[in-house]
Amino acid sequence: MIEKQVLKYLEGLRRRQPLPLRVTLWNGSTVALGDEPRVDLRLKDATSARYFLKPSMSTLGEAFVEGHIDVDGDIRDIIAVAEHLSRAGDEEQGRGKLPSWLARHTRKSDRKAIEYHYDVSNEFYSAWLDPRMVYSCAYFRSGDEDLATAQVQKLDHVCRKLMLSPGQTLLDIGCGWGAMAIHAASRYGVKAVGVTLSTNQFELARERVREAGLEDRVEIRLQDYRDIPGDATFDRISSIGMFEHVGLKNLRGYFDTVHRLLVPGGIALNHGITSADTDNRSVGLGAGDFIDRYVFPDGELPHVSLAIRELSEAGLELTDAESLRRHYAKTLGFWSERFEQQIERLSALAGEKRARIWRVYLAGCAHGFAHGWINIYQLQAIKPRSGANGAESPLPLSRGYIYADQRPGGTGSQPQNA
Repeated sequence: MIEKQVLKYLEGLRRRQPLPLRVTLWNGSTVALGDEPRVDLRLKDATSARYFLKPSMSTLGEAFVEGHIDVDGDIRDIIAVAEHLSRAGDEEQGRGKLPSWLARHTRKSDRKAIEYHYDVSNEFYSAWLDPRMVYSCAYFRSGDEDLATAQVQKLDHVCRKLMLSPGQTLLDIGCGWGAMAIHAASRYGVKAVGVTLSTNQFELARERVREAGLEDRVEIRLQDYRDIPGDATFDRISSIGMFEHVGLKNLRGYFDTVHRLLVPGGIALNHGITSADTDNRSVGLGAGDFIDRYVFPDGELPHVSLAIRELSEAGLELTDAESLRRHYAKTLGFWSERFEQQIERLSALAGEKRARIWRVYLAGCAHGFAHGWINIYQLQAIKPRSGANGAESPLPLSRGYIYADQRPGGTGSQPQNA
């Protein structure tokens, strides 16, 4: 009975929407949905049909991760086919869900979520990230750069927006493996503090600081950003790729903390993924549900308008907003390609199921950014000075300082010895 239902569904799909897909059922029956199939999908048993008959990016991803279906082909073609299948299914499933507003985001739950995602192993991440292990959107000036060059350009892009200079103090919230703190200290002469909730990141970041000979300039802490003491402690604050873990209910508190820790006249740079939906809905076609379940527990994406509102209500002044959506599509494309090239090694390191999760996640997100399902913004803001000079800004009138002397392939900065 279920076999006939699947075959009928496939025949109808082939008439309405030919796809470069060949589907093989558990009994050996095969249906090609196009003349030149580039993707082979195998339903391993009758129960796997339930994932296929009402497809979404989430159900198809779940079926692959849990081993109910197998898929062969270029991962980019696989994701594109999955999108077409999802659109052919129930469109109501593809609208995404309204945020629950119930994610607790306590210090304990946030640490558990970070450990779930980042404490796989440092070897796992180093296999497909760049040598500095920068796990955030790169910055492409020409579009022809390799990943390592583009990541250095991103670090410099942030440093320039922060107008770093020797002797300043910098806080990097969600410092990862220390790339930003090390880059800012070694090339701009600042004294940096980086905080992370990941034990693996903390330990390797401290090791990299020692190897760079920067122990007098860079301090890495295993600490929640909310627990950093003091007021007006840092001249500059960066937050790169951490924003996604804050939670919608905690956005105001997050920017309140940035405001508290920043000196009057200081500059902050928030680099984070945002929803393309003004109602802050999950990523469409069920992709957001897959990410919530398998990749980022408790992850919530605000629309950029909500982020700007919360930033402003915290007392910060927005001075620049830049979308890097196309840059992240290229970055994720690099990551996905590198992951695919080492799939056997990564499966051995993390297990077959986790490797399948990451294959779907990296290629799916590359597809999502390329097609505008999600976005990413760098928001530059200042903390106005109090009193009569409150309207004064530390920034030049034009944005030329961000791009001066930027040559394709170069870093755009000079090392500092201070």
